[in-house]
Amino acid sequence: MPSAGTIIVVCTANVCRSPMGEKLLRHALAAEPEPLRSLQVISAGISAGSGYPATGNSVAALRKVGLDLSGHSSRPLTQDLLDEALAVFCMTESHRAMIEVGFDRVPKNLHLFREFVGRDGDTEIPDPFGGNFREYEACRDSMVEAVPSLVKFLRSQTRGTAG
Repeated sequence: MPSAGTIIVVCTANVCRSPMGEKLLRHALAAEPEPLRSLQVISAGISAGSGYPATGNSVAALRKVGLDLSGHSSRPLTQDLLDEALAVFCMTESHRAMIEVGFDRVPKNLHLFREFVGRDGDTEIPDPFGGNFREYEACRDSMVEAVPSLVKFLRSQTRGTAG
């Protein structure tokens, strides 16, 4: 169950993009001062089943940057998760739209994972599912590029909340 200060990374099935984004963002926040390092980062999928592992290529792509995704277990996005979220970062506009029309209450901070990178027209992260390893690496690298902008955004949202 999420707690106040939960960040949710969302994709379709929660086995490729969002688990990689979750792990990359969690790793970056762990190196930050409070209150950022205490934020809980989770991932979920718009159409996800429960309990599926991350794809082998997702695991391998993160292993190449020193992160372990082998213990991941997929989960569907629910209203309860959204209700507890400080921010939600989606991989595509269609994910954001599905949240906006498919749920009764939508978090104020509903954004694309690459929304704050500052490059027009380059805000979506394509699904590598079924693709080759290079596509997974490109997906990972696209997220790696975006993570500092997410940390900066989250810093602005948590300013003044350190205990």
